[in-house]
Amino acid sequence: MSQNKLSSRLYTIIKSAIAAAVLPILFIYIMIAKPDYKIMNGLAHIILPVANWTGDVITWPIRAIGDAVDNIRELSNLRTENEELRVRLDEALKNKTTCEIAILENQKLSRELDIVESQPRNSIIADVVHDNSAFHHSTFFINKGVKQGLEKGMVVISTDGVLVGIIIDVAPTFSKVRALTDSNTNIPVRIAGSEVYGFMQGNGSSAPTMGFFSDPEFQASGGVKLVTSNISGVLPNGIPVGEMANETDVNVLSPEKLSRVIVLQFDTQDEYK
Repeated sequence: MSQNKLSSRLYTIIKSAIAAAVLPILFIYIMIAKPDYKIMNGLAHIILPVANWTGDVITWPIRAIGDAVDNIRELSNLRTENEELRVRLDEALKNKTTCEIAILENQKLSRELDIVESQPRNSIIADVVHDNSAFHHSTFFINKGVKQGLEKGMVVISTDGVLVGIIIDVAPTFSKVRALTDSNTNIPVRIAGSEVYGFMQGNGSSAPTMGFFSDPEFQASGGVKLVTSNISGVLPNGIPVGEMANETDVNVLSPEKLSRVIVLQFDTQDEYK
């Protein structure tokens, strides 16, 4: 049954094609042999649409191939442009990375230059090479020693000028520093901007504790800043130490946050500026 329907449809299409092919010939014949304009106008309304449709049907494969070729060409151009953009993007990312590295190096050099320019008189810059914290002790090593003029008892500060420890042992090329958090640390301090004195005791934790104050009426509180005192003749006066976290604990700079320090060669009567 379906095969008969297919044959019938095919037969109809063939007849339509033959009619479409014959009609233009008939139109041309009438124009030449019997030029009747009424008939020609009537046939024109039929023949021209049929001819256009027939032309569209005949040229459809060619137009489809042309469109496909144009699409392939456009796709090829897009791929080429995409590859060029990828290359340019890679170059831009490389340049960005290079610029970021240069900026970081510039910042590092600027910081080091600032350290050198602001380096206190009679001082030595050193790098922290190792730190150790165990059993309530907190020490670290620096890469300068006897050959650079370092001695026991010299004071070590951060590049920002904050006290971080005191040298307790020296070798030819390195020194051992006792940090403020070490349980053996007990240094004289005073309240910044006042004559209220006291002692700060390390306890092995990250926050040393304050002992008695010279003024019994003084009430310590968080945010109070402490500086060194030279009342014992061990430290120069006025080096920032830290600030009170509460009534007893003091926030100080811990060794693990250090990478570079400054060793002070001082007279105990000097004021630190």
